[in-house]
Amino acid sequence: MWLGFLGLVGVLLALDLGVFHRRNCQIGVCHSLLLSAFYIALGVGFSGLVALQLGQQASLEYLTGFVVEKSLAMDNLFVIATIFTYLSIPREYQHRVLFWGVLGVIVLRAVMIGFGAALVAEFHWVLYLFAAFLVATGIKMLWSADAHFDLENNPVLKLARRCFRVTDRLHGNHFFVKQEDPATGRRITFITPLFLALLVIEVADVIFAVDSVPAVFAITTDPYLVYTSNIFAILGLRALYFALAAVMHRFAYLKQALAILLVFVGSKVFVADMLGWTKFPAEWSLAVTFVILGGGVAYSMWRTRASPTEAVVKDVPEKVELESRL
Repeated sequence: MWLGFLGLVGVLLALDLGVFHRRNCQIGVCHSLLLSAFYIALGVGFSGLVALQLGQQASLEYLTGFVVEKSLAMDNLFVIATIFTYLSIPREYQHRVLFWGVLGVIVLRAVMIGFGAALVAEFHWVLYLFAAFLVATGIKMLWSADAHFDLENNPVLKLARRCFRVTDRLHGNHFFVKQEDPATGRRITFITPLFLALLVIEVADVIFAVDSVPAVFAITTDPYLVYTSNIFAILGLRALYFALAAVMHRFAYLKQALAILLVFVGSKVFVADMLGWTKFPAEWSLAVTFVILGGGVAYSMWRTRASPTEAVVKDVPEKVELESRL
């Protein structure tokens, strides 16, 4: 089962970069919507395979985890848009950054999920810590829903500029370039703003994983279900980004819905214990998840129905000189 899943992911990544997106070009909305629909259908369809292999209960737990992870990944899109805008990364190079970002996420999530699974297996009470952390995080998100991702004082960018030589402009789709050192005249390696974007996106995902990984463990402790739901949710993130980049302002209240969802996912662990249940019913969990997310999306669409199309990042000017940022 593990080998089959990892083989499928490897084939999808190879087709993505090696066949469908070999050339640097802007990805259209229609293409992005079709690709996003394909990945969502693949993720949902995988629940049928899980049902055949592990049973209906496991399938419902996987599907709930997939929906929760896909929803939490939406919050990541706003941060990615901020990073690309701040560093003035052209649309035709964004796919390359997102591809390698997803590749890094697959490895990092495997490490975090493996560590989390080992902790839960050895110390079951850790699951209650995860649940309490989710409730606290959800409440904090409700209070700080309007906070923006601050890149001006981002410690990752500051550290990268202090430790590495950074070019003042892009060099195509290259992460690294050879240039002459003004001090010595020797040709040395510089990193480009494209690599800076990749670096910040990877660190941002680690921060988001601190919320999302415990959220799935609160739904199921099976490492296979946790990892597959995580990866299928992330695989379509690139396509979803290009499809929704122009209309992200319509999801203005999604963050509040995600906060409520985290509170629910964390609290149901305690509710199940209080009611004497072995586990909160998977079908109830999936239904409540859909109601919370559907309500958040519907309310966002209603409140922004008369809003004109606006930039994703309001605090960054439309045209930014890259040299001034670096």
